[in-house]
Amino acid sequence: MSGPLIVLVGPMGVGKSTVGGLLAASLGTGYRDTDADVVATAGKSIAEIFFDEGEERFRQLEREAVREALAGHTGVLSLGGGTVLDPATRELLKGRTVVYLSMDVEEAVRRTGLNTARPLLAVNPRKQWRELMEARRHLYEEVALASVATDGRTPEEVATAVLDALEALELPERPGEAPAPHGGEKTPMTEQGPTRIQVAGSAGTDPYEVLVGRQLLGELPRLIGDRAKRVAVLHPEALAETGEAVREDLAAQGYEAIAIQLPNAEEAKTVEVAAYCWKALGQTGFTRTDVIVGVGGGATTDVAGFVAASWLRGVRWIAVPTTVLGMVDAAVGGKTGINTAEGKNLVGAFHPPAGVLCDLAALDSLPVHDYVSGMAEIIKAGFIADPVILDLVESDPQAARTPAGPHTAELIERSIRVKAEVVSGDLKESGRREILNYGHTLAHAIEKNERYKWRHGAAVSVGMVFAAELGRLAGRLDDATADRHRAVLESVGLPLTYRGDQWPKLLENMKVDKKSRGDLLRFIVLDGLGKPTVLEGPDPAILLAAYGEVSA
Repeated sequence: MSGPLIVLVGPMGVGKSTVGGLLAASLGTGYRDTDADVVATAGKSIAEIFFDEGEERFRQLEREAVREALAGHTGVLSLGGGTVLDPATRELLKGRTVVYLSMDVEEAVRRTGLNTARPLLAVNPRKQWRELMEARRHLYEEVALASVATDGRTPEEVATAVLDALEALELPERPGEAPAPHGGEKTPMTEQGPTRIQVAGSAGTDPYEVLVGRQLLGELPRLIGDRAKRVAVLHPEALAETGEAVREDLAAQGYEAIAIQLPNAEEAKTVEVAAYCWKALGQTGFTRTDVIVGVGGGATTDVAGFVAASWLRGVRWIAVPTTVLGMVDAAVGGKTGINTAEGKNLVGAFHPPAGVLCDLAALDSLPVHDYVSGMAEIIKAGFIADPVILDLVESDPQAARTPAGPHTAELIERSIRVKAEVVSGDLKESGRREILNYGHTLAHAIEKNERYKWRHGAAVSVGMVFAAELGRLAGRLDDATADRHRAVLESVGLPLTYRGDQWPKLLENMKVDKKSRGDLLRFIVLDGLGKPTVLEGPDPAILLAAYGEVSA
C-alpha cells in the first residue's frame, strides 16, 4: 500500500503542522496538510466555510481531501482536528502509520482559547474543549498506531518523540503493510496477542498500554527500545530467580542489564532502600535514556517507579506486576512512593510507566492469601464503577479466590479499565481520581497501626465496610448496597472487622491521610452503586458509630 510515511491526527492547536514540517525535514520528504487542501479547493478559509456552508459541507470537503492525499502523497501528512469524526475517513486510515498528538485542557486553552479563527472554540473554550475531546479522544486512539503527548514539549521534542514511538513499534519496511493490531481501548485477547488497555497521557505525560495475557516478557525489549543502553531490574528477594532470569534475557538482547534485589513486600518501601537503588544506578552510570524494570508486587512497582521518578529527575520505567494487587492497582496510574514513620505513601511522585505487562501466569503460583488480598481492589472497582465485577464474583465466590477461576482474566481486565479511565483524566488526583481511594482512608490507618504487617487488601476490605456504613449513616447509601459489601467481601474470605479499642489511634492516623485538607477529614463514600462521592468533615459521632459496625 502506497501513501504517506506518517499521518498526524489530533485536536486543533496541538501543533500538527509545525511538527509535521519538522518530521518531513528530518525524513527528507514532503509535507502536506489537508486543511490547506480544503482551503485551496473552496477558495475561502475554514471559518468562512463553516459560516457560509455549515459543518456538513466542510466535512465532505475534508473527506475528499484526505482521500486524495492518502492516494497521492508519500511524505508526512497532517489532518484536521475533526477528521476522525467521519466513519468513511476512519476506514481510509486503516493500515496507515497514524500518530495521535495529544494535549490536556489547560495547554489547549493556552494555545487556542483566544483564537477566533477556530470555529468550534469561539465561546467558553474550556467547556468546548472538554466536549470536543469527549467525542473525539477514543476516535483518535482508534485510528492511531502510537500516541505522543505534546504538553510542555517544544515542537522539536515532539517530533523526536514521534520518531521514537514509531521506532519502538518495529513497523514493517513499508508502512501500511501487515500492520500490528492497534487502536481503541481494548484489543481482545486471542491467540494473536494479549489484551491491550490504553491509559491516556495527561499533564505532559505520554500515553501507555497495559497488556494482560500470558508469556508477555517478549514485549519488554519493544517497550525498552533502542535508545536505552542499560536496564536495571528491581525485584524482591522472594523473586530472586525470576529477577535474574529477566536480567539474563535482557543481557542476551544486548542491554547492559543489572538486577537490584529489594526486601519483600512493604519492607522495601523505605528511603534506605531507595538510596540503595540510587547508589547502584550511580555506580553503573545510569543515564536519562536508560530504563528501570520493576518485577514484583505492588510494593516493588511502587519503589521502582519512585526510583525512576527521582533518578536524574525522571527516567523511563516499565512495570511487570506479579500479584493481583500489583496488576489492578499499584502498577497502573503513575502513583509511586515509599512509606515513612508518619504514614503510608506520604513521599512519592506521579510518574507513569512506559508500559505495564500483566502476565497472568505469574498468578498461578501466588499464595492464596495474597491472591485473595488482591481481590479487595477488584471488588472496590465493582462498587465504584463497574457492577458487573460484583456479579461475576457473586456467581462463583470460590472460583474468584483462585487464578484458575473462569472469570480471572475478565475480572482483572475490568478492574484495570476502571482505573485506566479514571487516571487518564486525572493523573495527579486533583479531582475524580480520589474515588480510587474508596475504603483506603481507614485502610491506610490500619496498615500503619499494624506496622504494615497486614496485607493491603485485608485492610481495604475493612475500610470499604467502614465506608459503606459511613455512607449509610450519613444518609447517602441504601441498606441493600451497604449490606452487599459485607456479603461480597466475606464470600471470598476477606476480613470485615478490626480491633475496637484502636479507634483513637486510627483517628489520629487518618488525620495525616493524603486526602485530608488541614484538620478536615475527607472520605470517599457512595451515593449508590457506582456513584462515588466525597464526604467532608463528617460528624465525629457518625464516624464513631460507623467504626462500631466494623469493631471486633
